[in-house]
Amino acid sequence: MTADTTVILKTNEVTLFQNLGGPGARRSCLILYSGTETGKRFVLDSHAMTIGRLPNAEIYIDTPSVSRRHAELSISGDTVMIRDLSSSNGTHVNNQRVEAPLLLKDGDLIRLGKVFLKFYEHESLDALLHDRIYRMATVDAGTELFNRQYLTDALKSEVKLARLTMRPLSVIYYDLDHFKSVNDRYGHSTGDLVLKESASVVKGIVRKVDILGRLGGEEFIVVLPGTPLAEAAELAERIRTAVEAHVFTIETDSRGAKNRVEHRQTVSLGVTQLAGDMKEVKDLLDAADRLLYLAKHTGRNKVCS
Repeated sequence: MTADTTVILKTNEVTLFQNLGGPGARRSCLILYSGTETGKRFVLDSHAMTIGRLPNAEIYIDTPSVSRRHAELSISGDTVMIRDLSSSNGTHVNNQRVEAPLLLKDGDLIRLGKVFLKFYEHESLDALLHDRIYRMATVDAGTELFNRQYLTDALKSEVKLARLTMRPLSVIYYDLDHFKSVNDRYGHSTGDLVLKESASVVKGIVRKVDILGRLGGEEFIVVLPGTPLAEAAELAERIRTAVEAHVFTIETDSRGAKNRVEHRQTVSLGVTQLAGDMKEVKDLLDAADRLLYLAKHTGRNKVCS
């Protein structure tokens, strides 16, 4: 019979608390308290930030009851002021309509139309808990990249912004070549390792403004805001080269003997740019998917754009 012993944790093992008190921990933030993105955190790191339905708003909320330019936050040190921008449904703080610039206090509840946000003076435990829950809903656990739902929502926003600003928007659609054979030969746990490690390789290449996510299985998308087709194709080639050059070290177990095998993986990529005849996000993805199909069926380990 084993003893029911309490495990004593070290402070650094309680991962949720690691960000508290660290660099930038005093930054103010808003937490979204309604809609499908409940828990999303907006860090207030600029001097002035617009909240609204315009895709280029610093705090973009795509909800009909929110005006295109609904409210503005003015940030100076530890103080944050909010003012309404003549919105249709008004800005309310703790159920009181904002008629003049108002200083926000920790825990204030902001209502914009039917949308609720909570203000935190710094990244408190409560804010981090919401952030953790939001990450669980938007991040793919297997690769630590954004999941399909997040990619779809992000693409909708980026297409709107590209139409509004006339900036280019490109997409890279790629998948791992012969990935089924990896699972068949080494097992699904090794396949999961190859997926995660290849995602890490690509993550090290894309820019911070790019959105990298997993559509499902071994299929991935890179959303490239403000990027014309030629630049996107160059990035795709860098991704292809980096994955091809990477050595995946796999541990195998044969009759009780453990061995290490060096695995090489390649990817095929389709690259396209948003065009005038693409009415929906699906049209953009379908165009990239057709090019990926072409790459797969004309030799693999290549870029088609």
